[in-house]
Amino acid sequence: MMIDTHCHLNIMADKKPEELLRSEHFPAIEQFLREAAASNLSYLITVGTSIPESQNCVALAERYQLPPIVKATIGVHPCDITQPIEEIIRELEAIISSPAGKCVVAIGEIGLDYYHQPYDKELQAQVFIAQLELAKKHRLPVVIHIRDAGVDALAILEKYKSDLCGVIHCFSLDLAAAERVISWGWYIGIDGPITYPKNHHLRFVVATVPLSGIMLETDAPFLPPQHLRGKRNSPANLGIIAQAIADARGVALVEVVTQTTKNAQALFRL
Repeated sequence: MMIDTHCHLNIMADKKPEELLRSEHFPAIEQFLREAAASNLSYLITVGTSIPESQNCVALAERYQLPPIVKATIGVHPCDITQPIEEIIRELEAIISSPAGKCVVAIGEIGLDYYHQPYDKELQAQVFIAQLELAKKHRLPVVIHIRDAGVDALAILEKYKSDLCGVIHCFSLDLAAAERVISWGWYIGIDGPITYPKNHHLRFVVATVPLSGIMLETDAPFLPPQHLRGKRNSPANLGIIAQAIADARGVALVEVVTQTTKNAQALFRL
């Protein structure tokens, strides 16, 4: 059984961004869950990117507690900062302290993004650090987004390496960064891009680092595997990513599935 440690089940329904889920949205989501169950997934972690989408993640985790069991992360993505820091933290705290807080397994997706224009480096860093402090306070792991901001993001995370554990989602940095993160006891998340023909460097990283430092992710509905590019990704495609990792390392698929499942269980306390 596999664990998709990063998908956005909450936005896979036909709804507007930031819209709270309603009863008519659930049938489409349930179809994705049935497909995931048929593809040997035991857990799905649906990842928050804003306050409304974090609320949606928690609502899904409360609703779906049969395999594949849904768990939630809550957090504000660096490209989705629309509220004052104090308000963000207050709303996240409210989710954690609510009865639904038991479904929350991490703070994320948080981090730095210098790709999408325009961006405010100082504001992103402040919101990032505030959410890292929230994770530290509640002893929760973190799910980290880094895009074109590796030096700054790792410099911030270095200060928390002894107090927190987490995963660098959709890892795209170099081997030295991967080895650095894994030396902290953290993980790198591997998604559909490992199947892209030109992504030799990522396959080299995956083949070189210990398997004990790798997580399986789909980032569905984004980043579908190569033969599905242009289509909506699904957690049911997780096995394709696992096989690509096995091929890069020259090992059996079962070895990848067994170890990455152990990794996910350890980090997210599943």
